[in-house]
Amino acid sequence: MPNQNRQSDKSFKGKRNSKKRYVTYRRAQKNKALSQPKTKESVSIAFLGGMNEIGKNMTLYEYKNDMFIVDCGLAFPNADLPGVDLVIPDFSYVEKNADKIKGVIVTHGHEDHIGGLAYLLKKINVPIYATKLTVGLIRGKLEEHGLLAKTKLVEIKPRDNITLGSFNIEFIHVNHSIPDAVGVAIRCPAGVIIQTGDFKIDTTPVDGDMIDLPRFAEFGKKGVLALLSDSTNAERPGYTASEKSVGESFELLFRKAKNKRIVVATFASNIHRVQQIIDVANSRGRKVAVIGRSLENLVSVGSELGYLNVPQGILIDINLIKNYADDKLVIITTGSQGEPMSALTKMAFGEHRKVSLTPNDYVIVSATPIPGNEKMVGNVVNELMKHDIEVIYEKMYDVHVSGHACQEELKLMMGLVKPKYFIPVHGEQKHLQKHANLARAMGINPENIYIGNIGDKIRLSNDELKVEESVTAGEVYVDGLGVGDVGNIVLNDRKRLSKDGIIIVVATIDSENGYVVSGPDLVSRGFVYVRENEELMSSARDLACRIIDESYDNKYRDWNSVKTKLRDEISRLMYEKTKRNPMILPILMEI
Repeated sequence: MPNQNRQSDKSFKGKRNSKKRYVTYRRAQKNKALSQPKTKESVSIAFLGGMNEIGKNMTLYEYKNDMFIVDCGLAFPNADLPGVDLVIPDFSYVEKNADKIKGVIVTHGHEDHIGGLAYLLKKINVPIYATKLTVGLIRGKLEEHGLLAKTKLVEIKPRDNITLGSFNIEFIHVNHSIPDAVGVAIRCPAGVIIQTGDFKIDTTPVDGDMIDLPRFAEFGKKGVLALLSDSTNAERPGYTASEKSVGESFELLFRKAKNKRIVVATFASNIHRVQQIIDVANSRGRKVAVIGRSLENLVSVGSELGYLNVPQGILIDINLIKNYADDKLVIITTGSQGEPMSALTKMAFGEHRKVSLTPNDYVIVSATPIPGNEKMVGNVVNELMKHDIEVIYEKMYDVHVSGHACQEELKLMMGLVKPKYFIPVHGEQKHLQKHANLARAMGINPENIYIGNIGDKIRLSNDELKVEESVTAGEVYVDGLGVGDVGNIVLNDRKRLSKDGIIIVVATIDSENGYVVSGPDLVSRGFVYVRENEELMSSARDLACRIIDESYDNKYRDWNSVKTKLRDEISRLMYEKTKRNPMILPILMEI
């Protein structure tokens, strides 16, 4: 009997183990079926921004008649775009396919990912999917543009899944310099595509919520068709430091400030940084005032949604700072990038209406200059130091850490995801190339690595990566209330005006006999100082008078040809005398 029982037990255990193996096998097959295409299905990706540039991130996914967008950001203008306020993506391709767009996924709340949304929603009305804080920041922008009431905002959480047509999108938590940042795993019949969004791997994040590496690894085990990964810090070796290290530096610097008033300039969107400044200020018995519209909005939204813990009574209005001694104050301000109209720049040059800096101020610039902004930041630091103000900036102490992954973190992401195809995104050409080199070092087939450009459209299948026709994409300039009405012609005129100035030629002519009744008068702006160049201006005036006399015809009054001749001849004279090319603007009036 005992032997029979043991035999029965073995038989039962064998059946049970066999059943377990069968269930495990079926689950594996099901997971494999979800992640791997059964047929040679393909998915298209169009890059509408964020390639070969910093900012303006926008990617469009397309499968048959279904499309959706990941992010819609802006970029800030450089010195080559005088007068331009913002740069947004060209939405022509999106407008052309408006009926196919199922929604917009937003990975986090930075301007280079949400700044273009209001302008997009004026063209097409689609749902927006984002995490709680990101939705809060988007809501403020849409309210400014009068779009909030008619826009559908859907709040999601990490590990949530949504379906947009043929696409199923899962949100994966990542660390960044703003809370509630996510990457996305995109399932479709062609396979799984992972787009990281902006990320870093912070093992000691300020909010205590580490990047969801296990979920990335799970997708890697099942099979990932393509990985689109943040390239911003691809040139930097090692790992990005934890945001918590900045808090420790603030502790040290606040002690060193002693009895001075502390002014901290930081990115308006870095809520973790603002939290640490408030925490240290509170521990040192200092009140905090916030300057800058975007920073004030972040503090308001962050406090309201519970992402910012502000002790009762610590925040004061900027108009009340005169009521407090210097050693009882911390001012948090915008302007860490040296922007000409920012609060810190105005303070440095003595132009701020509410804050005047003195040698008893201790200024901390808690940011790294964005590529291209180094000179502007340097100008602000130099101006502050001219007035004997002590300035602490990024290279002196650990007052800033990046929100983007360095090389070892980027390699770890590739190692976990194990993509068939790799596409570096979010960076200039040097960043994309460095990231591609890392992918090759990780063993990804060089033929499966694609470095794209804005306007490129590629088609991915399990068998090939194919470059399709380019789509309409590029830059649209926002200037005041105008969107897209400033183009190359206007910008070239602005550059020429800023470089060589303008001469306006004004004359009034008798319509009956062709005599010059008044003028020609010459007005110079940005060219020469008239009082010191009277001989030159007199020669130009005589030349203008002669051209008008010679060109006037009672029968055929072709004012355009007269203006063209005035423009050409006066321009030639000015170049001969000064080797400059001012803009010549003739104005002729008949009476």
